[in-house]
Amino acid sequence: MNSSRPVTIKDIARRFRCSPSTVSRALNDHPAINEDTRKNIQEYAREVGYQRNEVSLSLLNKKTASLGVVVPTISNYYETAVIEGLHTALQPIGYTLNICVTNENYALEKEYLAKLLSNRTEGIFLSVSHETYNSGYYEHLESVIQRKTPLIFIDREYEDFETSRATVDDYHGAFAAVEHLINIGYRHIAHLKGPNGLTVSEQRFKGYADCLKKYDMAVREEFIINTNFNVESAILPTKRLLEMATPPDAIFGVNDQVAIGAMRVVKAKGLRIPQDVGLIGFDNSPISAYTFPSLTTVNRPGRKIGMEAARLFLNQVNGAEDFKHESTVLPSELIIRESTLRI
Repeated sequence: MNSSRPVTIKDIARRFRCSPSTVSRALNDHPAINEDTRKNIQEYAREVGYQRNEVSLSLLNKKTASLGVVVPTISNYYETAVIEGLHTALQPIGYTLNICVTNENYALEKEYLAKLLSNRTEGIFLSVSHETYNSGYYEHLESVIQRKTPLIFIDREYEDFETSRATVDDYHGAFAAVEHLINIGYRHIAHLKGPNGLTVSEQRFKGYADCLKKYDMAVREEFIINTNFNVESAILPTKRLLEMATPPDAIFGVNDQVAIGAMRVVKAKGLRIPQDVGLIGFDNSPISAYTFPSLTTVNRPGRKIGMEAARLFLNQVNGAEDFKHESTVLPSELIIRESTLRI
């Protein structure tokens, strides 16, 4: 037998001088096959390393047990926590996750969805890319809906689609963060915002702006600068803020990575945190507790989001004819640490 290729049912059938269907039944413990024959065939299959062709089986039973997870990045703690939650809920019941990373690219997102559909994926969990929001093209999402493949939005969503979604309350998390800064005594609060148009960016910005308005504080346009969620994107904006004639005395970063980037610039300027500049992030990534000083942040329960998204998917595939899509919003939580605790 040629050891360079996988062993097939036909190979085993030739060895035992029987039909492939007999081998298949024996491997599946079919009672129509003599018990001794079954045991002999199964033992031989183990010895030669036979493996079932799951793709062929899925074509027969029309089930692939394969799910797509399409996210902008896996370099951040939050996205990996969401994937871990999905895996925890779905792997034990036989599902396999195919992770696709778009790097915020519309063309990649469109390509991944097309491939997942052509591979007969049973469900797709999607966090919409930045470029997709900017492009305004959502035909690739419509094709998923038309195929009646369950589409679950995780974290980032597109409101015009009738589908289930699991998200975090970004608005109230941002509001609580800014209110904390105001209560501590900060009065000139800047915001390092995420990319325009993204739901998370806009909801956090709205929470920031509404909180300032509540306390009769101006929303200063020059204090609001866009970033791209990563550390490097915060460096130049923070330098611009600190070089102003009246610089901010606190900075609210759209996420922890951005706040950590700002922290580096503040320290390089010789300013003290939190005495001269208060800093606060969003996500409660593991590193935020170990920066110096430790970073005040807003916790997003990524693992719970993943598990909740899995529940929404299972509800849909197991649902009755009167199934209705659900929208779940999990609460965020302010985590106060040293970067805002003025002595």
